[in-house]
Amino acid sequence: MRENLDKQLSFTSLKWFNFFVYGTVVLFTSFFPLYLQDVGMNKLEIGSLMSVGALVSIIANPFWGIWSDRYQNIRRIVLVMLTGTLILSQLVFQANTYEMIYIAILLFYFFQGPLFAQSNTMILSYIDGTRRRFSSFRLWGSLGWAFTAILAGPVIEWAGISVLSYLFAALLCAAMIALITLPKLDHSIGIAPLPFKGMRQIFYNPFFLCFVLFGILVSIPNTMNNTFVSLYITELGGSKTMIGLAVFLSSILEMGVLLLCNLILKRRIPVLLASLTLVSALFFLRWWLMAGATTPLQVAFIQVLHSITFGGFFYVGTQLTMLLVPRPYRSSGQALYTLAWSGISGILGGVLGGWLYQTLGAQTMYQSGAILTLFGAIGFGLMWLFVIRGSYRPPADPENEPEEDSE
Repeated sequence: MRENLDKQLSFTSLKWFNFFVYGTVVLFTSFFPLYLQDVGMNKLEIGSLMSVGALVSIIANPFWGIWSDRYQNIRRIVLVMLTGTLILSQLVFQANTYEMIYIAILLFYFFQGPLFAQSNTMILSYIDGTRRRFSSFRLWGSLGWAFTAILAGPVIEWAGISVLSYLFAALLCAAMIALITLPKLDHSIGIAPLPFKGMRQIFYNPFFLCFVLFGILVSIPNTMNNTFVSLYITELGGSKTMIGLAVFLSSILEMGVLLLCNLILKRRIPVLLASLTLVSALFFLRWWLMAGATTPLQVAFIQVLHSITFGGFFYVGTQLTMLLVPRPYRSSGQALYTLAWSGISGILGGVLGGWLYQTLGAQTMYQSGAILTLFGAIGFGLMWLFVIRGSYRPPADPENEPEEDSE
């Protein structure tokens, strides 16, 4: 009886932990560009600064993964990451020169960037061997993202952008309290975030490389939007409350889309490629509508498409990676897919989006994003035609290779 009660309490703490962690990240991604603009940075400087996180994560992800595997105490590792994120976030907000902001943000991203990956590994470790599903804990993350955004908007509107540092610290402290209440783990599933074992074999797979390339074209405009949509809303006359509403509408249906994809989409390459083409076409429509928006309310409602486009692209892309890469190299394939989606696209999207916004304006930035997405959608469509005409042969699993992903 006591053991069941302890387990129930730990699961409740995990849900609240996810709620607060996602809440802190949405504060940073949605409102921090406004803070940077308030201290005098232009669009190119903001885009460059925000893109640094993608660059740092390439180093930070394997670093924290190695330490987690070595110490087999992922709860303590996550606590160290949260503590570093808290301290460095306050240094970022207190920095009084651009040089200090850049130095502080580099260190900040080193702790904050891999937080999702390590938190997911920790949750999977706690529920390992139970009937609990990861999706129920991920749902609490989506709720934290959505409700923090819509509640923070009016607070920032009333108190000013400087209150952002206090909100960020409060949510981080709440996440740390939820983490401390968790019982110590006696094991860890030890998922390495960036295994590179099969990279050479993957680079001999031109069909998968085309899939990654077209994915980069589609995801660059998504990074542009994530970085600059809050500035776009204020430029159109919108308030901080409107920014919170836009983020809320963009994320509240995301888990529903993921669950629906899981129920209705067959895990077959032709079906998934057709779905990816359709999702990319919706991305194109989304950016074209954003380019033509004239009021902040229009932007907020267009953001509803985020749940379908991002949720669908993330789900289908992950499933396709599993089918396009031989079994022994799937974890390397997922690493390359993640690196392309969040790393390469994050760097290019921040810098390119900042330059386009600064020199040609937001409408041109979104129109350029629509054109990039259109090329990506056409590419996925051609891949789909290639498959349904029988010209594609999946790569065979190498003989005598350990099936590292079969467990």
